[in-house]
Amino acid sequence: MSRRTLLSWSSGKDSAWALHVLRQDRGVEVAGLFCTVNAAFERVAMHGVRLELLRRQAAAVGLPLSLIPIPHPCSNAEYARAMQAFVAQARDDGIEAFAFGDLFLTDVRRYREEQLQGSGIAPLFPLWGSPTADLSAAMIAGGLKAVITCIDPKRLARGFAGRTYDAAFLADLPEGVDPCGEFGEFHSFACDGPMFARPVALRVGETVEREGFVFTDLLPAHGTPVAT
Repeated sequence: MSRRTLLSWSSGKDSAWALHVLRQDRGVEVAGLFCTVNAAFERVAMHGVRLELLRRQAAAVGLPLSLIPIPHPCSNAEYARAMQAFVAQARDDGIEAFAFGDLFLTDVRRYREEQLQGSGIAPLFPLWGSPTADLSAAMIAGGLKAVITCIDPKRLARGFAGRTYDAAFLADLPEGVDPCGEFGEFHSFACDGPMFARPVALRVGETVEREGFVFTDLLPAHGTPVAT
């Protein structure tokens, strides 16, 4: 029997590819997505994506979306309280597992496992241990399309913000930058691929620097249905 699973959804490429992998696993039923959002700016935390685009994205992959609002700034304790409340509600709703798109950072995985310990909800890591050079190439070859929404300018030049995540992007990455951005070098918004029933139409807006990070604003293009 398949485990009813919620997928942690950042709106980026790794989350999208994790959904693609999970949907091929007969032991998993992906019942929905969940995402932490910055309550002050009404955007996806860290990725800076507008909630309207996030909702359109969820509609395009055909899954219900649960939003977890967090304050800005958000302490570790505040984040933990918000997640604990969501975990309790998910368990009451019959959810058996949470899935995450983490790749190799053991401290992040350990934190997630500790937060779910004793909750009755199992953590799943469908992409764990995938060599990121191979994974990034497989994503692009598999038809995943994404746009870079945020970069850490201490690790990557500002000009990478707003670019398409493709073979040319990977070829231009400096030595030492992970091709999946697993060390926080960059974040993305997935807009098409095998996990989508239709592309998410968007246009690229302005690029700004805020609180030490560079963000490129993405705006919904006209004519794309919005999830309700």
